[in-house]
Amino acid sequence: MRIGIPRETKPGESLVAATAKTAEQLQKLGYDVVVESGAGALADQSDEAFTAAGITVATGDEVWASDVVVKVNAPNDEEIGRLRREATVVSIMAPARSPELIEKFQAAGVTALAMDAVPRISRAQSMDVLSSMANVAGYRAVIEAAHEFGRMFTGQVTAAGKTAPARVFVVGAGVAGLAAIGAASSMGAIVRAFDVRPEVAEQVESMGAEFVRVEMEQEVSTDGYAKEMTAEQEAATAAMYDEEARNADIVITTALIPGRPAPKLISAETIAGMKPGSVIVDMAAANGGNAAATVTDQRVVTDNGVVVLGYTDLAGRLAAQTSQLYGTNIVNLFKLLTPAKDGVLTLDHGDVVQRGITVTLSGESMWPPPPVQVSAAPKAAEAPAPVVKEEKKPVDPKVKLYAAAAGAVLFGAAAMFMSYGLLTQLTVLMLAVFVGYYVISNVAHALHTPLMAETNAVSGIILVGGILQVGSDNIAVTALSVVAILVASINIFGGFLVTVRMLEMFRKD
Repeated sequence: MRIGIPRETKPGESLVAATAKTAEQLQKLGYDVVVESGAGALADQSDEAFTAAGITVATGDEVWASDVVVKVNAPNDEEIGRLRREATVVSIMAPARSPELIEKFQAAGVTALAMDAVPRISRAQSMDVLSSMANVAGYRAVIEAAHEFGRMFTGQVTAAGKTAPARVFVVGAGVAGLAAIGAASSMGAIVRAFDVRPEVAEQVESMGAEFVRVEMEQEVSTDGYAKEMTAEQEAATAAMYDEEARNADIVITTALIPGRPAPKLISAETIAGMKPGSVIVDMAAANGGNAAATVTDQRVVTDNGVVVLGYTDLAGRLAAQTSQLYGTNIVNLFKLLTPAKDGVLTLDHGDVVQRGITVTLSGESMWPPPPVQVSAAPKAAEAPAPVVKEEKKPVDPKVKLYAAAAGAVLFGAAAMFMSYGLLTQLTVLMLAVFVGYYVISNVAHALHTPLMAETNAVSGIILVGGILQVGSDNIAVTALSVVAILVASINIFGGFLVTVRMLEMFRKD
């Protein structure tokens, strides 16, 4: 079978459905791949690059006459008319919001596979186009915001004065939100984030942001997507959105509900109360936007100087990388659709992934697919019966004082019968024990590994001391020396082993 990669006709589109690398991978599955001339020009994929990879570069008519046509955007009316009957078209289609598109596919008698309908289950992650694009878009949203903000994200103390770090508020902690959090955090901003799904709090905090909590009942999602909020939840979060947005320099919104318009979360009153020079990047602009002032694909400046970006091509602004990711998603899908690697596309509707993306099959509507229940968070285990523990009474400080005094008296009595050399060594030992205990006990756990080399050096001194004393005529001294040598050796070799393993984590090769 032949796979055709046409040039995208949507105005301003810079992506291509396959790069030279991914097209070559499709050919290894047994397919004959043809690419329309100029299809990858805006994504740094020249015709020469495809030719060098063994891919045929052809005219648009030859591409649209293929058995399978793979695109980024859904085909328009003219393109659907160019598909031959019984052909298969693969692209992003938004079938839940495009019933008229499904009817056109039916009339054309084609099989349509929607890349944006891949179920969010573990084994389908490698085909999840929405996640791939959202990851790039989240990163790009921060770059666009930084450009509009016109100031540094990180705080600094200089001879000319102190600059405070930028404050970033991210609404929604899906793939795009987490990517935005990571980018903003790495640039030095103070990041706060909110999501109606309580199970993502740990992910937000692991990215270096603070999760904003609202006192309301929140349900764990069952499909990986946020659910539409109830009236009570909207009321509980409205005040929080207002407060966070007014305190933030940059607000990035990513809240989407599959198959529905984006919820309005940032009101006009909130925007009017934001600081001049603040920036809102509305990543839900394609579905109407989360902010009241959002205009799709436009840059809006409000009366109080707040910049609102409603760009829908954020992923396309990094065209080369996004095209590579999209093409990789396509390759992973075709690996599933071509189990024999014989270049023959075989649909198995017993597989939830293949059934989930099938919009039409030879002109017959297959939408919507059966629901796939996916638990994004494990069910909470039943809380064990509380165990009543006896409260430990604090130790009386006087007891510690009496114990220390008694120890000092005993040490003084023993010292009367010791030689000067032994007394000196014992005193050094006791001081070393006290100093070592208080130093190590007050070192943060995060610093233990960097201090490993220094502790190895200390252990080396102990090892040398033990070796010097092991030949003593005193059996007790010899025994203690052997123990010291053993313990110091374990500490040295164990320390170096841990250090080597730690360094291997940072090696790119």
